[in-house]
Amino acid sequence: MSTITLESVSKVYDDETTVFKDINLAIEPNEFFVLVGPSGCGKSTLLRLIAGLEAASSGKITIFDKDVTNESPQNRKLSMVFQNYALFPHMTVKENILFGLADKKISEAEQAKRLNKAVELTNLEKYLDKRPKKLSGGQRQRVALARAIASKQPITLMDEPLSNLDAKLRESMRTQIKQLQRELNMSIVYVTHDQTEAMTMGDRIALLNEGLIQQIGSPLELYNSPKNVFVASFIGTPKINLFHLTAQHGFFTDESGQVQLPIIPALHDRTEVIVAIRPEHLKIVEIKEEAQISGKVLNVEQLGNETLFTLTVGKVKVRFKVLGQLQLEIDDEVFLAVDQKHLHYFNSSDETRLLP
Repeated sequence: MSTITLESVSKVYDDETTVFKDINLAIEPNEFFVLVGPSGCGKSTLLRLIAGLEAASSGKITIFDKDVTNESPQNRKLSMVFQNYALFPHMTVKENILFGLADKKISEAEQAKRLNKAVELTNLEKYLDKRPKKLSGGQRQRVALARAIASKQPITLMDEPLSNLDAKLRESMRTQIKQLQRELNMSIVYVTHDQTEAMTMGDRIALLNEGLIQQIGSPLELYNSPKNVFVASFIGTPKINLFHLTAQHGFFTDESGQVQLPIIPALHDRTEVIVAIRPEHLKIVEIKEEAQISGKVLNVEQLGNETLFTLTVGKVKVRFKVLGQLQLEIDDEVFLAVDQKHLHYFNSSDETRLLP
């Protein structure tokens, strides 16, 4: 039994703006499921439909096999953590965590038990009598998480909960949220535009663009086997390198001749392809004849544990990285070798993947 199921769900506003059409997905019990994509792709609206904060234009939403398409939020067995924390400024941390439990006829003894568990898991014991304005951003976010934990709902929806935090705190909170999810066996549906959050937190990811699900799978499935150019470009840091190449004399090559990739048998009938290669799969070589890509150094980024380079290759910029510290100067000529097993081939017309 799936925790949440969406069948042919669409959302169209009164002005005929279509947010998304025919969304189908199933979220499994105790799964950390991430909706990721660029701004405006429909991911937050999709979360609001699951929550019942907006109505679907068509389709069916079920939670634990119950049709909740037209049910109010309070009948959907879920809690929600918002981007802006949604805390009551006049209430203490304790009051914010326990908010709503009395209305659900939860006994005082049970409320105390839930409060103790929630603050223990979120390390908020010292802050119970403080009001939100006295807390840092990370502490406020933990209060919102504690409130979701205290509600003991089997599903928690999170709408970009870490976007207001600095980079170091985001990294820490990612670990805390994932750990809480495992400890409490919660199903979490998590919305983000940050592919790093999606990759590090999600059991599965649904990548959306322009109202369409581009691919659903584990983080490594999207990374290793992207279904189209958009997925390949969105997932991974630094971004994947893309080459628009034509077949000439047994090679896929660019206009400048600085890219020369042997045509593999499965693609011998192709005259044009898009080829993608991730920066970590390019290897620097000393001998020009051993290289498939050549270019001049445009930029060097020394990160200590690794070095990122940008090359000018014909009309495109190519990123590659090496572990450790490598010294190259601007305008140095560089030769790169490519391992065929790490190449991704896409149709030049519709940008879909060509090979399994």
